[in-house]
Amino acid sequence: MTGPVVVPSLRTRVTDLFGVRHPVVQTGMGYVSDATLTAATARAGGLGIIAGGMLSLDELAQAIDHVQQHTSAPFGVNIRANQEDVDKRVALLIRRGVKVASFALAPRRELIDHLKDAGLVVVPSIGARRHAEKVAEWGVDAVIVQGGEGGGHTGAVPTSLLLPQVVDAVDIPVIAAGGYFDGRGLVSALAYGADGIAMGTRFMMTTDSPVAQAVKDVYLSKGVTDTVVTREIDGVPQRVLRAGTIDALESTRGPQRMLRAARNAVRFQRLSGTPWSHMIREGLAMRRHEGLTWSQVIMAANAPMLYRAALRDGDAETGVMATGQVVGLIDDVPTVAELIDRIMTEAQTVLERLGAGRMSGTAHE
Repeated sequence: MTGPVVVPSLRTRVTDLFGVRHPVVQTGMGYVSDATLTAATARAGGLGIIAGGMLSLDELAQAIDHVQQHTSAPFGVNIRANQEDVDKRVALLIRRGVKVASFALAPRRELIDHLKDAGLVVVPSIGARRHAEKVAEWGVDAVIVQGGEGGGHTGAVPTSLLLPQVVDAVDIPVIAAGGYFDGRGLVSALAYGADGIAMGTRFMMTTDSPVAQAVKDVYLSKGVTDTVVTREIDGVPQRVLRAGTIDALESTRGPQRMLRAARNAVRFQRLSGTPWSHMIREGLAMRRHEGLTWSQVIMAANAPMLYRAALRDGDAETGVMATGQVVGLIDDVPTVAELIDRIMTEAQTVLERLGAGRMSGTAHE
């Protein structure tokens, strides 16, 4: 009879802040980071984050319930700060005792104060040093810093340059994202001064992810040059796979593109049940706060249907697949527990090779 497997653990400011064993974060990816994936990450010792942006308030409550029924470990919820019912979502997180609130866009300062007063940890994602400085001034507890290699909405500065910029600019914990998939990457992020790593594509490519195997097979077939940063999804740069409908989107111009976007917006409204008045007010808020043109606002309503087709419905031919460039370095689909255990073991090997000593051990059955 074999004894428990001892998985190395590494204490950083992030593990202390979140109350987790490992400084590894699973990001809140729309249509990917569901309750099952989040619970699996939490049980494995990382910080799992539910993607709440595409869920109704009731669906979000059900997802939180599911995670809490399957683990007592801390987890987070990602919220879109510009949603009309964001205050109700915040109240839900507080009532249910969620540990972490994460944001893809910087939340209002009063929202940050409200969450922190209720005992939640507030962690926005940023893509520029000035954004990190602003939210740090507003009192957030940590930031996820995504470099240009990352998937979905992304900037032009690579992680290797953005990360040291941000680490030098703020004194709160920094979590590095964009290009990470193994223990070597974790150690490199720590060397830059980060307190942990966040991964999207690597967690999507696990057996605990809800994405269909046929779509995962498309990801497995791609190399590091098989991604494209495009504005043709919602008007702002996003990194996606060069696959499915992306070539058609990029070749569509003018009225034809707007007609396609409008049709998809109607389909999303019917499927989600979101009242048109809410969608219009959300669009106005995006235009006001994010500086979008009317064309970009209409295209933004188009994006959920394009992602839903591939990531939720398994249609790799007509959908759009967000991805980081790291897709070209992923060649297997392990469980979340296997992935995190592997990352921590690899990190220990690298640290020992560098003469940095051993990490502490955590026993897993």
